[in-house]
Amino acid sequence: MIGSSFLGMVGLAFVMGFSIYLSFPLILKKNVSAKSAMLLVSLAVGILIFLIGDIFSDVASQIYPSGSYQANPILSVIFAAAVAGVFSLLYLIERPTSRPGSKDIFIPKKVALVVAIGMGLQNLTEGLVFGSAYVVGLSGLFLVILIGFILQNLTEGFPIVSPFLGRERPKLAALAGLYFIGGSPTIIGGIIGYFYVNTYLEVLFDGLAIGAILFVIIPMLRTVSKQADQAKGYSLVYTGLIFGFLAGFAVNAL
Repeated sequence: MIGSSFLGMVGLAFVMGFSIYLSFPLILKKNVSAKSAMLLVSLAVGILIFLIGDIFSDVASQIYPSGSYQANPILSVIFAAAVAGVFSLLYLIERPTSRPGSKDIFIPKKVALVVAIGMGLQNLTEGLVFGSAYVVGLSGLFLVILIGFILQNLTEGFPIVSPFLGRERPKLAALAGLYFIGGSPTIIGGIIGYFYVNTYLEVLFDGLAIGAILFVIIPMLRTVSKQADQAKGYSLVYTGLIFGFLAGFAVNAL
């Protein structure tokens, strides 16, 4: 029989995971100027850069236990293999569509899918931590979920939208599916963490998330740099990058 404690955890994980849809209205705006799109994409890249650092800080506490400078060899191998593995896999998935003379084509749907996968992998690990913490019964957990994680998922949803800004407008059903890929793993992770806590799983999925985010940052930066060259708008790129990074930090600090 499923207990009320488990159902409560699932309910909060549901709120936490699907709060990513709060950024859904951003794509509903039909007309976005070239400079605005450039700024917003740069903002999204800044958020992604922060997420890499944020995820790695969690991994570092596992790989370097108790402030030690000596890394755990098994966890180090798992992390490195996860980063390199998912990066290589995504590269191989993208490469078959590349033809001579078309290597620089930016495909918003593909980039958005990779971003969503990266967000989903990160949220899977987040769910693992949340599920295990819920079993312990941390005080003030409900408030933390509603404020901290909801705001964090709002910033995570924005990078999924960003590849479409100033370009083709996707069907809402397709965009909703991308958001589902990014948010739903929180619930899965919460259920796993509620019953089973494993450091190796946390390190594995954190590594997969970092590898996916690293891969998707490359085409986003390449495209926004070309736009900046054409519009002479590098100041917008720099502004977006730093404010995106600081936005991620500010939300995570709550």
